[in-house]
Amino acid sequence: MIYKVHWIVDGIAEIEAKSKEDAEKMLQEDLENYVKKSDTLMNKFIAKSIQGTAYQPGTDDDQIKKKIDNKEKSDEEDS
Repeated sequence: MIYKVHWIVDGIAEIEAKSKEDAEKMLQEDLENYVKKSDTLMNKFIAKSIQGTAYQPGTDDDQIKKKIDNKEKSDEEDS
């Protein structure tokens, strides 16, 4: 029997940049290039999207954690 598995890779990178948008763009480009060059990610694991958001360490950490926790709870309720 074949099963589809939706997978998500979660990570945090520290990026030196002039703005949040620049940090997001830099990481997005690096990850996209890495995934496109990886035969395994493209053809076995079928990577479909990359998503992220930049924030400054400190109080933004708490806000991001709350958003992630709320999303995970919402996803669990939808299942």
